[in-house]
Formats: sequence, C-alpha cells, structure tokens
Amino acid sequence: MARDLVLGVDAGHTATKAVLFDSTGRQVARGIGTVPLSTPRPRWVERNMDDVWRTAHEAIRACLAAAGPEGRAVASVGLTGHGDGLYAVDEWGRPVRAAIVAMDTRADPVLAAWRDTPVWTRALTLSGTVPFAGSPAAVLAWLERHEPGVLERARWLLSCKDWLRLNLTGVVATDPTDSSASFADLHRGAYSQELLDLYGLGGLAPKLPPVRACDAVCGTITPEAAAATGLTVGTPVVTGAHDVDAAALGIGGTGPGELCLIAGSFSINQVISDRPVVDPRWQVRRFVRQGWWMIMSTSPASVANLEWFLQVMGAPAEHRDDLYDLIGQEAAAHLGGRSEVLFHPFVYGSPHRQPASGTFLGMRGWHDRGDLLRALMEGVVLNHRWHVEALCSRLRVTGPARLTGGAARSEVWSQMFADALQRPVVVTDVEESAARGAALLAATAVGLLDGVEDPRAGTSVLRRHEPGADRVAVLEEAYQVYQAALETLGPLWARLDAAGAAE
Repeated sequence: MARDLVLGVDAGHTATKAVLFDSTGRQVARGIGTVPLSTPRPRWVERNMDDVWRTAHEAIRACLAAAGPEGRAVASVGLTGHGDGLYAVDEWGRPVRAAIVAMDTRADPVLAAWRDTPVWTRALTLSGTVPFAGSPAAVLAWLERHEPGVLERARWLLSCKDWLRLNLTGVVATDPTDSSASFADLHRGAYSQELLDLYGLGGLAPKLPPVRACDAVCGTITPEAAAATGLTVGTPVVTGAHDVDAAALGIGGTGPGELCLIAGSFSINQVISDRPVVDPRWQVRRFVRQGWWMIMSTSPASVANLEWFLQVMGAPAEHRDDLYDLIGQEAAAHLGGRSEVLFHPFVYGSPHRQPASGTFLGMRGWHDRGDLLRALMEGVVLNHRWHVEALCSRLRVTGPARLTGGAARSEVWSQMFADALQRPVVVTDVEESAARGAALLAATAVGLLDGVEDPRAGTSVLRRHEPGADRVAVLEEAYQVYQAALETLGPLWARLDAAGAAE
C-alpha cells in the first residue's frame, strides 16, 4: 500500500484532534478527545499531562480506525498545539507538575511588578512582545518565587505539542514559532541570554529545548508509541508549529497582509509580515517560513466564553454535535433591533491593562437565554474587533478576513464578524485548520508536497459573508457602548480584583 497519507495532531486547550489527510490536504478521517481543565485555585488553569498524552493517543487510534485499511498508509505525522503555558518534565521525561495553560492568570502580580519598568520596554525591543500572564516568562517567574522545587526537578521546559512529540518519539525539541514565545531574539531567532536575565531566569537556559525547523523530521514513532496509537514503528514525526501558525497554513492565509482570525479558546487576530513591526498591543513571533514573522494580537477571550456559559447554564449533551447550529438559531431569534444586553468576554482574561472580568450589562427580567447568547456572541466579536483595529492602525491589511475556529462553524456568528469588522469574511472548506497545517508540514518533510504553499494543497471558499448595512449600524453602536463601559468599569474591576486577591 502506498504511504501517501499524513496525520495532523492538534492539541488545543480543551480538545485534541487527530486528523488524517491525503497529500493535498483533503480530510480522510478524524478522531477527537477532550481533556478537562482544572482550576484548583482562583486564577489557576491547569491540566494533567498524562491525560493530555492519553487523549492524544486515543484520538490517533480512533482516527486510524475510522480510516480503515487506509489508516496503515501514514507517511508522516505533524504536530501542533496551543502555545505558551508550561509542560515541564524531568530527566526521564516525566511531568514534574500539572501543565499550566495559557489561560492561567496566577502570574498577574509578576506582570504588575514588571510593567512600567525597563523590563517591559526592553522585552518588547528584544523579543517583539511583552509578557502576558500565561506566557513562559511570567509562568516561570511565578514558579521561581512560589514553587522553586519544580524548576529544580525540571530538565526540560516544553510547550504542549513538544510534550506529545516526546511521547511519540522520545526526542526533545521545539520549533521557531513556539521558541519565540518569550526568550528568542526578534531578529536572530535564537534564544537570548539577555532576555532570560532580564526576567531573572538566566539559570534556566540549559532547560530550554533545542530548536528545529517546523518541517524537519524530528524523530520517529517508538515501539511504545506504536502500541498506544496504532501507528507504525519508525514513522517520521516532524517538529510542527504553534497552532496559530498551523491554522493560517491550514486555511491558506499565508500571504503578507492577509488577515486571519481564529475564534477558538483564544481570540487570535493575525497578519503575516516580511518584516517585524513592534507594538505593545501585539506579539511578533517567528513564522514557519524563515525570514517571515507572525504578527498576532490575542487574548483568552473568544469561544472559551461559550464553553463557560454552557457549563454554567447547561446545554443538552445529546445536542453537542450540532451545538453551533443550535446556539446560532437561538441567538438569531433575538437579533432584531439594537443590542440591549452587553457582554465583556473576559472570563479567562482580557487584552486590557486593567483587570477586566466577564460582565453582562443591561439584563432585564424579560431577557432569556437567547438574549444572553446573542450578547455573548457579539461580545466575543467586539473583542476581536478591538484587536483588528489595533493591527490595522499600523499594518497594511488587505482583502477579506479569513475566519476559522469554533465560531466559523456558525453562519450566524460568522456574519456577526463581517458586520462588526465592516469587511467581508470568508470561511474555507477546511474543517480542522490547525491539524491540516500540521499535516502540510508533515507532507513537506517527506517530499509529498513542494512546500506548504504547493498549489496542489489549495483551499476553496465555503462561505463568504458581506457586511449588512442594518447590522453594521447595530454593532457599531454596540461597540461604542462596549468601549465606554470598558473605561467606566476599569476602577470597579480593579476593586473586585483586589478583593479576590485578598481572600
């Protein structure tokens, strides 16, 4: 049997997907598993690292089983996963504590101590980004102060996809997109001792993993991993990439100036550039192509809010497969007229300096769940708009926005993006964009494609949403109220935050 299929594994914050593609990126089969997030204390967001690996190998096995006999023809494996946070392992490759994910905000006091000091401005100049609570710099600085034994026991400080690759191949490595999260020089791409020293973490340099190209073969499937996953011993595994970059590859958004939006757990708003443009409102990281940068304005404030809302309010489990259709229909029934209820989508954090939190404003006794769903969906979109306006203020952004992530599965939500951004939004025929991007890197590594932009792996537009005049006006008014409320609530959020920290 010809080995012309590639497997893309995408480990997100709440779900891991294993997707089999042919060499042109056409989906063949999929397996999926969920990993619960744990909040053992306020501000902490963690996950069990062994559960992450178990979910991944179960998803891979389910995917191969769904493919049938074709599942034996895997030529290579590509990996992607959520960025930032920390997956620390000892010298035997075992976890030294639970993983800390990027939605964790325990390190906010660390940021407060760094902000308005030379640490902040120097970090931006050297790395192209200032730290946020879930970034490796902030998380490691917090651990240095509160759990120093963890760092003493740790041999390697990994990201999510690198933990999975270690289990698949036994090889420790990372790639330029993840290595540039906190400690890489903006221009050279290599780790910077000056940056580590700036954060007071200079002694951790030997614990950072070696950096390999995103499309480099970085080990092969071990006998142990083969037994767990069903993959063949010796199958090549490539280094992979941060899921932000992989998703852009997956939907074909790799041209300079193209705007890509990922509405998943995080609000990701990104533009590829052939030069670094530094601004504290966004991060500048290495892209999968050498000499290019990913400029992304982000916050943990997108579809994760919906997961939280449904967990609190309840959603029938039997309808989970068509969840986005259901919530779209429920919200659509309440779309008439101006926005009466406003939602700030900051349940897990915000892009703003003040300690903003999730907030519903304007609720009345006659409002029902559909009104709140509409407000939540609009709030998520308005937060994306804030990021997009920041990017457009200094970058040349052309054409329609490409939308992927959970919100892209809802026609109602996708249309809200077009109306709020006042620009066309396209959704491609790619269902699993990050997994597809990882698979394209895997196909390139073994010569099935002539690079990730090989025209044989192109995408098609599934839907195009044009801004509607009436809804543009409604969401423009909502955005003005949203912005005014941000400013007004700032001092109140600060008081609530201080009260929570004192408990």
